[in-house]
Amino acid sequence: MNEAKPLILAIDEGTSNAKAVLVNELGQVIARASRPLTISHPQPGFSEQDPQSIWLNTLAAIDECLAQVNRPVTAVAISNQRESVVAWDRHTGEPLSPCISWQCRRSTSLCAQLHEQGHEATILAKTGLALDPMFSGGKFRWILDHLEDGHARAAAGDICLGTVDSWLLWKLSGHQVFATDYSNAARTQLFNLHTCAWDTELLALFGIPAASLAPIQPSAGFFAETARFDRLAAGIPVMSVIGDSHAALYGQGGFAPGLVKATLGTGSSLMTPMGGPIASTHGLSTTLAWHDGSTPTYAMEGNIVHTGAAVQWASRLMAGESLDAMAEQAAQLQNNGGVYFVPALSGLGAPHWKADARGLICGLTEATSGAHILRASLESIGYQIRDVFEAMQQDIGSPLKELWVDGGATRNRWLMHFLADLLQRPVVRSLSPEVSALGAAHLAGRALGIWNSDEALAGLERQRERFEPVTSAAAEACYGEWKYALKRTLC
Repeated sequence: MNEAKPLILAIDEGTSNAKAVLVNELGQVIARASRPLTISHPQPGFSEQDPQSIWLNTLAAIDECLAQVNRPVTAVAISNQRESVVAWDRHTGEPLSPCISWQCRRSTSLCAQLHEQGHEATILAKTGLALDPMFSGGKFRWILDHLEDGHARAAAGDICLGTVDSWLLWKLSGHQVFATDYSNAARTQLFNLHTCAWDTELLALFGIPAASLAPIQPSAGFFAETARFDRLAAGIPVMSVIGDSHAALYGQGGFAPGLVKATLGTGSSLMTPMGGPIASTHGLSTTLAWHDGSTPTYAMEGNIVHTGAAVQWASRLMAGESLDAMAEQAAQLQNNGGVYFVPALSGLGAPHWKADARGLICGLTEATSGAHILRASLESIGYQIRDVFEAMQQDIGSPLKELWVDGGATRNRWLMHFLADLLQRPVVRSLSPEVSALGAAHLAGRALGIWNSDEALAGLERQRERFEPVTSAAAEACYGEWKYALKRTLC
């Protein structure tokens, strides 16, 4: 009987880990596996990963996950790190570039050139995105500039320029399908939010041939069939593709305006759904959240470049102690000792968008310990989220009542209490470590008819924990000091 019930394999390929989970018809995760990923920084401002390593670790996670359940898989769903890009040869399938990470700043000079030429307003109006090296268009251009005959080969259709979803889809389909979805396309700065298509003017500005880009499809629907890989059978339909932050919003049940979620990973994303592509006037992005096969849903988003990555960086300064042990010491401190860390390790994202900003630790004294520095890095997550939260309220024009959170850093209970006190709003934590994968699975389930409405998905059981705020003059005073440290960084 169980073999007749649908089972969705959801892949969540992030910056730090490649995950695979199996989701049943009740929306429950019944098997999971994960493989760590590494990122390198060959020079200041450069961040990259090995695309083959991403694929092999994703495949290993899939195989381990499938080994736990003796049931056939009905469909595959893909959630992926956004803005990161890969180039590969369309004929051989071999990578022609590293996977250039969303964190990478190597296209800063191109963005500065476009700004000097007066194109920033056009790019923002068409894409909803600030002119910043985080987004994919500049990375694509950098790749073509650094490949022999790159532009000519791309124009001839011999080079595929894709975001990570396209790379995984290409590999899963046995090199048969090159495609992307609306949510990932909307993060490239080459996609027009108003026409929902690649924009010829934007392609010309960035110097990207249309022949090198993937066709765009709704986030929910048929993309490809899998080739056979170990335990993964051939012929399984890939029924959804979506960027990880968008998937987390969908997995949280954030289908209608009024909800704001924050995904706390290597970086962080605050996102709230909107009825249309409303422009931000406070340093946030407008994006296309997903397309469910019938209509697009838009969102307003604030991207923070370093949150979990900032904590990992700070912990490396205190070599010899585990991150968990240091976090416990940091939480036991009576206060932050006047230490503040602005983690602009490769610039600042929303709402400041200053690619050339650099990190700052201030307030050091003889009494400062490693625990103080780690606590400053934890606090910086809360401060940056508040910066974006307040900008979002200003854009929306009404108070946001609470913040729903997911991601690895939410396991830190001290941080959750600090964030609630800092925002003076309840913080509602998802207890599922696979919210992005669940969101992708839910979209695939919609396409398959397992869940036929937002109401059906909203009714699925979701385990959550609520952190209520406590009025804290100390938290407000600390936020004032953070703003001063931030001002020094922005100067």
